[in-house]
Amino acid sequence: MAQSHIQQADVIVLGAGIIGVSVALQLQRRGRSVILVDRRDAGEETSYGNAGLIERSSVVPYGAPRELSKLMRYAFNLSTEVRFDWRQMPRIAPWLWQFWRESAPKPLARAAADMQPLIERSVSEHEALMSEAGALPQLRRAGWLEVYRNEKTFEQARGAATALHPFGLNYEVLDRKALQQREPHLTNAVVGAVHWLDPATVADPGALVKAYARHFVERGGVFLRGDALHLQREETGWSIAAGSARLEAPEAVVALGPWTDKISRSLGYKVPLVMKRGYHVHFEAEGDALLNHPVVDADGGFVLAPMAQGVRLTTGVEFASRGSRPSPVQLDRTEPLARQIFPLRQRIEPKPWMGSRPCLPDMRPVIGRGFRHKGLWFAFGHNHHGLTLGPITGRLLAEMMTGEKAFTDPAPYAMERFG
Repeated sequence: MAQSHIQQADVIVLGAGIIGVSVALQLQRRGRSVILVDRRDAGEETSYGNAGLIERSSVVPYGAPRELSKLMRYAFNLSTEVRFDWRQMPRIAPWLWQFWRESAPKPLARAAADMQPLIERSVSEHEALMSEAGALPQLRRAGWLEVYRNEKTFEQARGAATALHPFGLNYEVLDRKALQQREPHLTNAVVGAVHWLDPATVADPGALVKAYARHFVERGGVFLRGDALHLQREETGWSIAAGSARLEAPEAVVALGPWTDKISRSLGYKVPLVMKRGYHVHFEAEGDALLNHPVVDADGGFVLAPMAQGVRLTTGVEFASRGSRPSPVQLDRTEPLARQIFPLRQRIEPKPWMGSRPCLPDMRPVIGRGFRHKGLWFAFGHNHHGLTLGPITGRLLAEMMTGEKAFTDPAPYAMERFG
């Protein structure tokens, strides 16, 4: 039997999604030696399956609706936006209750204020890393379109956009004619849109994470395959097995997205983490039809985005357990709706992709120390905005870990808020 050898570094980062890779890069930029560990290659889990948005315009977190009619539609699985696996309701009911309370106007305003320092730097931090990694050509600065099918919801959207003026966002309201000029192949089923101009997009988020990881290795970082769930506490720090190597470091960062709770629970942290699963599938476009921007169908409850693999249809939220079988009902419901607004041909893949978004009920991520253990740090729970907030999360955590002055107060993201 081969004897394992010991490999040491300043920090072990567990998880090679956008959060973990960004943390590793930001620590490396500050002179730390880092070993990145994941069971798969970089960007192949949750970071792969999103609409490619770096969402600078989402200054208000995605809260629970307050309208009784919408809540009832959600409760009975009548909406394309949200689906419940009712077998999970006993487990997630306390989370949903807390989420609904945190979505009231005053708590939601506090959450928006707490998230603003991260959101407003999201694009610029990506630009900095992309420039270093030679990936800047992947960045598109054309924003995204929030489209509407009826005049009533379109009018409500115009009012909601106006209410965001204090955040200094740039947008354009497009009637049907103006929208047709911007997206000629959208059909007349759409009456208008809000074009959010501040966000950026990428056509292959998984490839972007791989580019960041490749840059990390080129700069001297170490990326190894291993089961990140087997982290062990040692007298001098933390250790984990990776193949024939035993990795040791004084500090460890847990950035495992929807799997983070497996480690946090074992170490005594009670964090109310819930998975919002999502699905996507790619289509060919009919004839010479092109989609120039990601399109969020606000009335239909889905996203169509031009991706390297084709036109990606991405669903809303499914509340289900992490290990339950895929149930892509939302894709089947939204595909006919998507065909109403854009000419799609057949699906490209025979099997839809499924991933889990790690979400916390107060709509803030955890970025900071594990207060029960020396040298343990966490970065997870980004509530739909992992791709958006990866680099800025890495920067904030790296500043905290290296004693650098943090660009913003990290208190709102502390693990201690959950006890």
